[in-house]
Amino acid sequence: MSLSRHFALEEFLASEIAERKGIDNTPTPEIEATLAFTAAGMELVRAALGNIPIHINSGYRCQKLNAAVGGSANSQHVKGEACDFIAPDFGTPFEVAKELAGFVPEIGFDQLALEFGRWIHISFVEGPARGMVLTIDRAGTHKGLTA
Repeated sequence: MSLSRHFALEEFLASEIAERKGIDNTPTPEIEATLAFTAAGMELVRAALGNIPIHINSGYRCQKLNAAVGGSANSQHVKGEACDFIAPDFGTPFEVAKELAGFVPEIGFDQLALEFGRWIHISFVEGPARGMVLTIDRAGTHKGLTA
């Protein structure tokens, strides 16, 4: 099922851990609607990066899957508001995050986080977005971007 021009529902649901552990990661219809909103935000991300392909590593996570991956209890992934991705045709995760940080008003993300220098976490909410830019590493969560 297509959520937007370039993003399919399956991309937001795929999980090797769910497969391995037999976890049913099927979203409710309400979560599917939220995922469509998130996919619309990802279309803006794709456009900001020059319309290059984006690979989603992690999208929606049901509570059981979120616990299995060690996610935060209040993770936006559980609500369908977030995804983790890479865009190797654009550059490194740091280069991607740095580019997107310059598009806060245009993209309207709630959070943009460079995680461990390996992927970008981004979230979208209906209503006022915080436009937070963060770096998450072994030392914790920090405002702004650091390589």
